[in-house]
Amino acid sequence: MQADKQAVGNLLKTARGQIDGILKMIEEDRYCIDISNQLMAAQSVLKKANRLVIEAHLNHCVKEAVEQNDAQEKISEIMGIIDKLSK
Repeated sequence: MQADKQAVGNLLKTARGQIDGILKMIEEDRYCIDISNQLMAAQSVLKKANRLVIEAHLNHCVKEAVEQNDAQEKISEIMGIIDKLSK
């Protein structure tokens, strides 16, 4: 993985903490809208972590494949990710 491991790791730890908090909120029968807001916050952090991973992949793996005239597989991988992101 070419992404900044510390940055991605910190984001994932933040998301884990948020998810633990959400589970506690559910156990405490907290207000649904408050839980939903926390779910969206966790999703936002996960999206940011994913963006860092994808950006690093483009800047390293895809760039290298293009420079070696062997980019088709990497392009297909990115298209698969774009398809998943657009659902």
